[in-house]
Amino acid sequence: MALGRARPRGAAGRGESTRLLPQVSRLVELPYSSSDDDNDGDTDLPAAESDPGVSCRIPPAPSTFSQCVRYLAFLWNLLFLLLGLLALATGVWGLLAKGSLAGERFVPLGSDPMLLFVLAGLGASAVSLAGCLGALRSSPCLLRFFVGAVLAFAGLEVLGGLLLLAARHRLRDALRDALLLCLLRYQDEPDLRFLVDEVQRSLRCCGLGSYRDWEANPYFNCSAPGAQACSVPASCCLDPWQNGTVANALCAAGALRLGDVVAGTVVYVGGCVAQLSAWLRGQAGAIAAGAAVLVLVEAIGALMALKMLGDITTRE
Repeated sequence: MALGRARPRGAAGRGESTRLLPQVSRLVELPYSSSDDDNDGDTDLPAAESDPGVSCRIPPAPSTFSQCVRYLAFLWNLLFLLLGLLALATGVWGLLAKGSLAGERFVPLGSDPMLLFVLAGLGASAVSLAGCLGALRSSPCLLRFFVGAVLAFAGLEVLGGLLLLAARHRLRDALRDALLLCLLRYQDEPDLRFLVDEVQRSLRCCGLGSYRDWEANPYFNCSAPGAQACSVPASCCLDPWQNGTVANALCAAGALRLGDVVAGTVVYVGGCVAQLSAWLRGQAGAIAAGAAVLVLVEAIGALMALKMLGDITTRE
């Protein structure tokens, strides 16, 4: 009887376990049911799909005009980069040719005119390189540096022009001081010698106020030894050619021993300060136009850089 009762209990247990299997399987399948997927589907979707108010912002493509400005700015700065490198190379070549960098000469490096080419070329190259790379890489940092440098240069140029305009009455004294420095270093500085010779030939003048100002030069002074004593440079001669074909470097030999009337038949007796002042006053319009063109060129470069900066800000 015990066995008979046990059998129904076993059968009942098997029946209960059979009924529980579907429930257990259903419980196991609940996390993966399609209803839960439908209910929880919003959490798996991106924010742009779950919330229509939130959209993924796509940067707008640059317009054709913006692309043209970018390439034009690159070519614009590339041109001035090449010009700056040319000026830098010219200045370095001039310093090396004269031995200023090697210290072979006793003239201070700061007074060498070729140093102006080096500084101007270096500044123009650095600023133009920043403009080229800024336009090519669309770099806001380089473009801001370029705009700031161009505005600084333009401000200095305008300030220099205003100071020159305010001190125009002292221009003659400044020219006299500059020419006196050139006169004293005539033999020491090839660049100054070239400039002095060109001024004296072009304006047909000699010295500062007269040809006798060359007595201040230690090489042309009458007490100096050598063939140039008591003479003036050949660029002061009325006819610096011998027989009309060969340049005569001693055409003005002994001119300082002659009287003014006799010397006037050999060299120009008038000074260059008055002639140069009159020439500068006559060229004031051309100088102002050149300065205006330079400022305009810098303004065009700055405007193109600002346009690119605006496009970059819009895309961001």
